[in-house]
Amino acid sequence: MPFQANDRIVFIGDSITDKGRKKDPLKLGSGYVRMLNDSLIALYPELSLKIINEGVSGNRVIDLAKRWTLDVMDHRPQWISISIGINDVWRQLDSPDAEQVYPDRFESVFRGLLDQTQSLPNCRLVLMQPTIIKEYPDTTGNMLLKPYVDIVNRLAEEFQAVLVPTHQAFLHFLQCNTGLDLTTDGVHMNSLGDTLMATTWLEAVRSFKN
Repeated sequence: MPFQANDRIVFIGDSITDKGRKKDPLKLGSGYVRMLNDSLIALYPELSLKIINEGVSGNRVIDLAKRWTLDVMDHRPQWISISIGINDVWRQLDSPDAEQVYPDRFESVFRGLLDQTQSLPNCRLVLMQPTIIKEYPDTTGNMLLKPYVDIVNRLAEEFQAVLVPTHQAFLHFLQCNTGLDLTTDGVHMNSLGDTLMATTWLEAVRSFKN
């Protein structure tokens, strides 16, 4: 069992994590975070786990840096789950004249955030690979996404974090050619996509050996 009684688990990321949390009375949204909240409570009712969703639509890693103290560190969590990278790539496609976060900067800012967490006692990091951009593995977005996935993999190893292989899980699903969609628009999850994220997260966390 990876969790202790009264553990606080902060989920932070972009719209995929946010999923309408501000309109939700429980502030969890309707996506994978809500699914994990319900699953963890059902699996470990005796632990009184506290799930906190701090996803914000449109965020890139530089936006996480601006709110890291208030939305992560101040919660004093025992677990931090980070899902970021889609918008860092997407802005290159839909807003090429905007300030961009290319892989080197993405890695530098991300590492800085993880360095800050070292001051939290007994805090475990969970790094989720960015999922997909369009539901075809060879799209321009998915090609651009590859170095960001590699960075998440590398940082997970460097910081002895749990790596959630969501990108691989999505690609595997697409390669199975089930005819089913995982997103509503190529990026944002439908219920099946959220379920795949949640189950991949839970499997990775429960099987992690450090």
